[in-house]
Amino acid sequence: MAQTNLLPEGWKQPIGYSNGIIADGKMIVLGGQIGWNKDQVFEAVSFAEQFAQTLENIHALLKEAGAVPQDVVRLTWFITDKKEYLASLKEVGRIYRSVFGTHYPVMSVLQVSGLMEDKAKVEIEATAILGAS
Repeated sequence: MAQTNLLPEGWKQPIGYSNGIIADGKMIVLGGQIGWNKDQVFEAVSFAEQFAQTLENIHALLKEAGAVPQDVVRLTWFITDKKEYLASLKEVGRIYRSVFGTHYPVMSVLQVSGLMEDKAKVEIEATAILGAS
């Protein structure tokens, strides 16, 4: 079943995310993914590079569940440096679209003082509904 974006009459269309989504199907919940590789080694240093690896990790888990990025209904980002994130937005957008295309689920971005892995600059939780795309 397809997703339905929630946009009350008169509300401005959000850019790069959705305010709410309705979807039916089997729920897939991914714990926070960070920018290390499958061997839990950080190869990336910059925010954008770690973001790219984080999305690759999310994509791999979705594939394992039989899902695709367009089945994702929610992403929650935890970032350690708002300034580095904002300085990387153009590259982050390009990387995001290379995985998700123009699919923009519900999203929240929170700045945190640190993550459990000291080298991590971004951690992203994902929720998907199998077959929602």
